Amino acid sequence: MGTPDFAVPILISLLHSPYDVVAAYTQPDKQAGRGRKVVAPPVKRVAVENNIPVIQPETLKSAEAIDRMADFKPALIVVAAFGYILPRELLSLPELGCLNVHPSLLPRHRGPSPIAHTILCGDRTTGVTIMLVNEKVDSGPILAQRAEDVSTEDTTGTLTSRLAIEGAALLEETLPKWIEGKIKPQPQDESQATYSKLIRSEEAEIEWRLPAEELWRGIRAYNPWPGCYTWWKGKRLQILEAIPLGDVAEGEVGQVVALPGSVEIGVITKRGVLGLCQVQPEGKRQMSVKDFVRGRRDFIGALLA
Repeated sequence: MGTPDFAVPILISLLHSPYDVVAAYTQPDKQAGRGRKVVAPPVKRVAVENNIPVIQPETLKSAEAIDRMADFKPALIVVAAFGYILPRELLSLPELGCLNVHPSLLPRHRGPSPIAHTILCGDRTTGVTIMLVNEKVDSGPILAQRAEDVSTEDTTGTLTSRLAIEGAALLEETLPKWIEGKIKPQPQDESQATYSKLIRSEEAEIEWRLPAEELWRGIRAYNPWPGCYTWWKGKRLQILEAIPLGDVAEGEVGQVVALPGSVEIGVITKRGVLGLCQVQPEGKRQMSVKDFVRGRRDFIGALLA
């Protein structure tokens, strides 16, 4: 049971395991992009390519949904970024329970956006957790964990890719031990629990009255989605890559300034300057800020909103 790219290496690992994958549950197809074209979730695409039955329920709470799952007679359910809370009736179906592959070191960063919040909070270490699912969000007992360093260059995209691979490998190690009864699940320490709320697109608009380091973390956390942006001349300017600098220039908060050194353009923030590296103007391709400014000299000195 999974939906986005994070779940794909985990499904592929199961398909190459000695276990029989009888079905793949994923969220319904959704419209995406400018043309609002209907797009299948990544998990569905992999399942179809491997002739695995795909179920895309609108809800799991109905008697029909429970009966349909029961028809598969699952011995075990593996969950990875599925997007639905599993009801008690479904959790009780498999003899070996439901195992969730979660991209954080629980109990830190429970909830739907653990990877983005890892970067937003400035964590130096994260990881993956395999836990036994219960009725509360990401609060079940832990079977296994594996730590992963967070680089200062990591974005949600790069960290998701690494944690997905680590999660698949950890699941591969853990499943035989769990099936053979060699693992005793350990309860989570509730006093250490934190919750990562769902990311909304409006959160990615840059507020220059925040410190440069906080804005830098946001740019990395909201990459690739929803993408941090500011406004210049009434058009959206996406900031794809930046670096926090000290008080290397003076000016108003939100003012674009020329800088000495390798980072040539920055923006004054509440504390420090945010050096700009890669940007994407509205309706244009991604480019270096140097190329962007070359044809727009009035950008220097402008106030961004």
